[in-house]
Amino acid sequence: MLKLALVFGTRPEAIKMAPLVKACQNVSSWDTRVIITGQHREMVDQVLELFDLHADYDLDIMKHGQTLSEIAERTLKGIAGIFKEWRPDLVLVHGDTSTAFAAALAAFYERIPIGHVEAGLRTDSVYNPFPEEANRRLIDVVASWYFAPTEQAAENLRQEGADPKRIFVTGNTVIDALLSVVDESFQFTTPELKELDFSRPILVVTAHRRENWGEPLVEICQALLEISARSDLQIVVAMHKNPDIQSIMKGILGDDPKITLVDAPGYQEFANLLARCTLLLTDSGGLQEEAPALHKPVLVMREVTERPEALEAGTVKLVGSTKESIVAAVLQVLTDSELYEQMSTAPNPYGDGTAAVQICAILQEKYK
Repeated sequence: MLKLALVFGTRPEAIKMAPLVKACQNVSSWDTRVIITGQHREMVDQVLELFDLHADYDLDIMKHGQTLSEIAERTLKGIAGIFKEWRPDLVLVHGDTSTAFAAALAAFYERIPIGHVEAGLRTDSVYNPFPEEANRRLIDVVASWYFAPTEQAAENLRQEGADPKRIFVTGNTVIDALLSVVDESFQFTTPELKELDFSRPILVVTAHRRENWGEPLVEICQALLEISARSDLQIVVAMHKNPDIQSIMKGILGDDPKITLVDAPGYQEFANLLARCTLLLTDSGGLQEEAPALHKPVLVMREVTERPEALEAGTVKLVGSTKESIVAAVLQVLTDSELYEQMSTAPNPYGDGTAAVQICAILQEKYK
């Protein structure tokens, strides 16, 4: 019997791992267990409930104002303790969070093979995005199996010396999760979202990256004020739980009647909001994959992206985080119908929603 551990701690990880947990649990001959760190507490609990998942181990490491070092330390110690009680044959981690890195390191110290889901993403700088770029590179150094979302990600791994026989292009499991929760008949429960007029254009905004904290976030908010003044858009800002981010956004945007500030909605609500919006403005990594699956143009408030396939496909556009560049990019997409059509209809390079099934089948073959 294969003893398989899937580890995650943040909301994005939980969303992306949920389809894989389900697929692996369907293999009756496997002992599949879920370890969550609680790096995001409330938000992860919401995802577990949505996908009807149960955590076999919960480290509950979340503390207000926790540092990256504290997250890594508590995760490493907690998972090491679990491995002493129950030693898996394989550990699956996802992406580039501090949870994923620390879990991979804990497995490496115990000489337990590691499978990296969403492997091979790269930018040109180890500090951008921070700390995600370093995390994903370090995980791939110690991983045994690589599940790359695209051929470009797989090529990055081959160029770095990973064994080509252990690299598999599967698409991204986030598409599996997204397509499972979007529903045309979905009814919003968040009061602010219930009041939106979906017959009018809607701009959805998310901003949380560390490189955009401080002055860049102020520029982003000022850009939204100008866009509001110069367009007929309804602007919905889904605010990160971070109180410092919320303080800046509420202070600058709170009095604009055309801008709706809402605490980050649950995943199902946000996915269905995304499905009904006109345009997405974000600094997120995962949303660069999700929004194109719903045929929504994506403007990315970053200088670089680890998802060049999206740029090449034409589904996303890098716009930076200055007021002028953001305003110009949003107004251009809204007024240039040909550009909007190109971005919204370009094929999504991140898969067709079968990544979890593919990964599970690969592991069944390798661990007969």
